[in-house]
Amino acid sequence: MAEERKDTKKKDGEAKKTAARRKPAAKKPAAAKPKRETATRGKGAAEATSKTADSKAAEASTKKAPAKPKSGAKPKSETKPKAPAKPKGEAKPKAEAKSKPKPEEEPQRPVVNARARYVRVAPRKARMVADQVRGLPIDDARALLRFSTRSAAQDIRKVIDSAAANAEANHDLVADDLLIKDIHVDEGPTLRRYRPRALGRATRINKRTSHIAVALTPED
Repeated sequence: MAEERKDTKKKDGEAKKTAARRKPAAKKPAAAKPKRETATRGKGAAEATSKTADSKAAEASTKKAPAKPKSGAKPKSETKPKAPAKPKGEAKPKAEAKSKPKPEEEPQRPVVNARARYVRVAPRKARMVADQVRGLPIDDARALLRFSTRSAAQDIRKVIDSAAANAEANHDLVADDLLIKDIHVDEGPTLRRYRPRALGRATRINKRTSHIAVALTPED
């Protein structure tokens, strides 16, 4: 029995060895093949050469070529030196301006004024008479105002007579030689009055006033 057991063990050991020999060996993983470096190296070298060429071209463009002198321009060394500036003290005196004789100024004629304020006449009616006598000699103006049918003519005639009296008394002028240089009429305050009307109403009446001013001057 013991021998049979030994024989079976030997047989089992031999069978295991043969089975182990028959089993195919496990394949080792294949090492990764290196990439083709030749192509990449060729591309990198081409790019490097192109970059160096571009950088050289850029450096050449940045360096400016020396400016050529113009055909007509002279070099700086040949330019003439500037003349020294003269001091201010040696400036030549200016020629004396010839004094032209001034024209003789005409003597100003005196102007005599007179004014009447708060005259009880409408400014519009007084201006119609004042426009007729403006610029006339005093004799013609008096004749026109004496025979005028407007009530404002008498008020304006009184102002003209007052101005003529001022000329004789204050300026030693002859009244008959005077001229009405200017005459104007301004509006004064308005007096308001009321009148009763029908149905207990009241209407306003405006009584206007005027300021009359006259300026006389001697004739030429």
